[in-house]
Amino acid sequence: MGRTKQLLDLGGRSLVRHVVEVAYAASCSPVVVVLGAQADLVRAELTGLSARIVQNPGWQEGLASSVRCGVRALPETVDAAILLLCDQPAVSPALLEALLEAQRETGKPIVACRYGVVVGAPVLFLRERFRELLALEGDLGARALLAQAGDSVATVEFPDGAFDVDTPEDWARWQARSGAA
Repeated sequence: MGRTKQLLDLGGRSLVRHVVEVAYAASCSPVVVVLGAQADLVRAELTGLSARIVQNPGWQEGLASSVRCGVRALPETVDAAILLLCDQPAVSPALLEALLEAQRETGKPIVACRYGVVVGAPVLFLRERFRELLALEGDLGARALLAQAGDSVATVEFPDGAFDVDTPEDWARWQARSGAA
C-alpha cells in the first residue's frame, strides 16, 4: 500500500474507525480491535471509542495471529464473534445485522459473506468454533476453515465484499466509485 491503510480517510474518518463504528451501529459488543504494525498511529484513531484494543506482538506471522489475539481477548460470556477487516470499505451495519439474522434463521455455527465465488469476511463464528480459530496459522485467516466447513456455513450476499483496499490503485478505484475522489 505504501502507507498505513487503516488510516486512509473514508468520508472524514479512517478505515479502522469506520469499521469500529459500523460494529457499534450493528449493536455488536464488545468490539475488539487487534493492532500490529503502526499500532500507536492506529490506536490514536480510536480515541473516544470504547473498543478493547489488543496489541498483536506476532503480527508479522500474518492474519491468523491477529485472529487468535482477537478471539483470546473475548470475554467468556460472548456467544459469537464477527471477524471484520478494515480494508473492506463497503461494510455496513445492515450487512452485520444480516449475518446475525442469517445465523438465527439457519442455526449454522458459521455465517460468511459471499461475493462472486468467494466465501469470506466478514464472517460470524459461534463460540463452538472458536477452538478452530485459535488453531489457525499463517496469513490466510479463517478462509481455510470456511473451505473445510461445508454445510455448517450459511452465506449472506455481499457483492461489494470483493472490493478491498490492498494497493494505492484499489484505493483510487474505491474513491472514484464512491464519489470521494
